[in-house]
Amino acid sequence: MDVDTSSRWLVLIGCVSAGLGVAAGAFGAHMLKDMLEPPMLTVYDTATRYQMYHAFGLVLSGFAVRIGRDAGAARAGWLFLAGTLLFCGSLYGVSLLGIRWLGAVTPVGGVLFIVGWVLLGWRAWRGSGA
Repeated sequence: MDVDTSSRWLVLIGCVSAGLGVAAGAFGAHMLKDMLEPPMLTVYDTATRYQMYHAFGLVLSGFAVRIGRDAGAARAGWLFLAGTLLFCGSLYGVSLLGIRWLGAVTPVGGVLFIVGWVLLGWRAWRGSGA
């Protein structure tokens, strides 16, 4: 995928994820507070917060790709997307559906987040074409 296409997709996916994160947060604050036990509401809140953080990371990655013409920075964005699906998705599943075994998936998503941030920082430090 060329850098322009990667950039557009990362920004678009990041914006959609942020919008969904706001909706999920509002849903949790207004609808779930009386439905979930406090520990599960905390798990749900963690999922929404990390979804928002990494939605911003996706958008940042997309702009880094666009500005630096650096396809390597796109890898960070795709790691943020995969991390969101695994980390946040597993926490949503644990809290909303009670599927406890999904908690084993959560750390994999967390590692993807960490690797994404390290990679994005490395690309920024090294500059385009590193």
